[in-house]
Amino acid sequence: MTLLKRAGRRRAPALGLLAAIALMATGTATAVPANLPAAGTAADVRASTLGAQAAQSGRYFGAAVAAGKLGDTTYTGILDREFNSVTPENEMKWDATERTRNSFTFGSADQIVNRATTRGQRLRGHTLVWHSQLPSWVSSITDANTLRGVMNNHITTVANRYKGRIHSWDVVNEAFADGGSGQHRPSVFQNLLGDGFIEQAFRTARSADPAAKLCYNDYNIENWNDAKTQGVYRMVRDFKARGVPIDCVGLQAHFGAGGPPSNFQTTLSSFAALGVDVQITELDIAQAPASAFTNTVRACMNVARCTGITVWGIRDSDSWRSGENPLLFDRNGNKKAAYQAALTAMGGSPATVAAQDTSTRSAAQAAALPSSFKWSSSGALIGPKPDSTHNIAALKDPTVVHYNGKYHVFASTASAAGYNLAYLSFTDWSQAGSATHHYLDRTAIGTGYRAAPQVFYNAPQRLWYLVYQTGNASYSTNPDISNPNGWSAPRNFYSSMPDIIRQNIGNGYWVDMWVICDSANCYLFSSDDNGHLYRSQTSVGQFPNGFTNTVIVAQDSNKYALWEASNIYKVQGTNQYLMLVEAIGSDGRRWFRSWTATSLAGSWTPLAASESNPFARANNTTFPAGTWTRDISHGEMIRAGYDQTLTIPACRLQYLYQGMNPSAGGDYNTLPWRLGLLTQTNSAC
Repeated sequence: MTLLKRAGRRRAPALGLLAAIALMATGTATAVPANLPAAGTAADVRASTLGAQAAQSGRYFGAAVAAGKLGDTTYTGILDREFNSVTPENEMKWDATERTRNSFTFGSADQIVNRATTRGQRLRGHTLVWHSQLPSWVSSITDANTLRGVMNNHITTVANRYKGRIHSWDVVNEAFADGGSGQHRPSVFQNLLGDGFIEQAFRTARSADPAAKLCYNDYNIENWNDAKTQGVYRMVRDFKARGVPIDCVGLQAHFGAGGPPSNFQTTLSSFAALGVDVQITELDIAQAPASAFTNTVRACMNVARCTGITVWGIRDSDSWRSGENPLLFDRNGNKKAAYQAALTAMGGSPATVAAQDTSTRSAAQAAALPSSFKWSSSGALIGPKPDSTHNIAALKDPTVVHYNGKYHVFASTASAAGYNLAYLSFTDWSQAGSATHHYLDRTAIGTGYRAAPQVFYNAPQRLWYLVYQTGNASYSTNPDISNPNGWSAPRNFYSSMPDIIRQNIGNGYWVDMWVICDSANCYLFSSDDNGHLYRSQTSVGQFPNGFTNTVIVAQDSNKYALWEASNIYKVQGTNQYLMLVEAIGSDGRRWFRSWTATSLAGSWTPLAASESNPFARANNTTFPAGTWTRDISHGEMIRAGYDQTLTIPACRLQYLYQGMNPSAGGDYNTLPWRLGLLTQTNSAC
């Protein structure tokens, strides 16, 4: 972030050698950072929970829940501790919600939905159209037009009831026949409406709940060679080709003791290649062999678009297959060996991993950062949306977290009149451009200079923090990230600029504050547009107060080589931190350099840090949609979690950044910055 009133883009001389930068160690802290908490908890989740571990890679780990068991404290204790997604087991099915025509009952479903919502758990809706558990008045309909109207009304009413709270809907369930036909099974819907009933159901669901993921869900479609699998594949391929709104395929995964077929990952990746997510929706495995759960979870982890796993029940005694003991917890609620296997396959706690064969780690966890990077860029995804009181020229300096099924983006708004902040949210990047912009100058954050935001969840305090610059390092807090009006008025981390910054800033500006914590301390990094990177620290217990011991972490005699927009992350599954700093290249364009360290207070080693081997620059980025920018400027990684440890995956990296038309010029504050997304193309896993 370059401060208000800066003149037009500065041109830099050629960069010096890497030796010109001194990266200095001022401590030897080696504490392992805590990882992502489940919403509303403060535990070190690497040692405890399935849901939180899954969330580190942007996934969920959920369970099917029965309303009648919510009075069982052992049951709810496991549910609240372990799972970040909930599927009502029977409470949303047709016979539970519309037992008699057009008379809807939602009490049990509401109980599950409301409970999950207050605990920050995602919700899967199950199911809108299914031939089973169907009231007799529906199955006895004999007129196609009547049935079509009944089906559309049922979908619309149920989906509208929970609109905005459901992450994914199982729109149609089990419509394909077993055996070798690969065709639809007979049902009242198939018999009266023909093959088109599935398409009709999806189109109706999209109209009723436009933001939710729409899934087709079925069993025995895990083996790629089976005719039933191929039949579903052909349907999804056809739907995608014709624009039928399908977003995901649910594979139930009710396995025998042998676990998934050997080609299960092929099945997941083949569906994903059609442009849909895949979800393991009803997982249970006879006798719950640890190796079978390892293979199932690992297959999901190895497919980027496998977004989550749901086990069908919590304890063995809760399962529809209770005689086969197919779940992760025994009848008394104790963790089984299968639990440890599932946790480890997601890159679980160090203690757990040490006790297991390291071959059970997922590929994503085993990978290290490469020494060079290649990227593919989207087009400009998000631009300014001026209104009657906001004449905005640019949207820039983004910060982003993925939480509760949505991306939450905060960014600077820039114009000739100054800077402030905006917030938007969406479930998929394809929706980013149409998302509503909420201008935070209308909230307690207020008017005046606010810029370069950073957002994270402080797990010990159960509170969201928005860090930004105001001429000082400032922050606001909010218990609910999705409520733009919930932010507090600005407060400052410092009473005034630290002396060491004042002594070294020269003609620069104090910009781009960045907070990251390990298990003991929180660190605040900042830049000065004069070749210096600073760091202050306080304890986790004192945060946000007590920042002292401000030191120079890095400096360069060529100030353009160490310019601004530092961002620092914990690399998932490793004892490694990644630091990025924006530079201005010899061509005057913005780009990023990178370093790594084993401690936030340690020394930093160059990783990809030169113009010829950059972390992210136009020369290692392709633009399939057209080269809309030559600048890769101020941005932020898509994190694996959302807490104060700022954990990112070790591979398949994505980076939300600001770019602009290469021919644009003029006053810096009115340059037309837009937001785009980089995706790593040379990932090793």
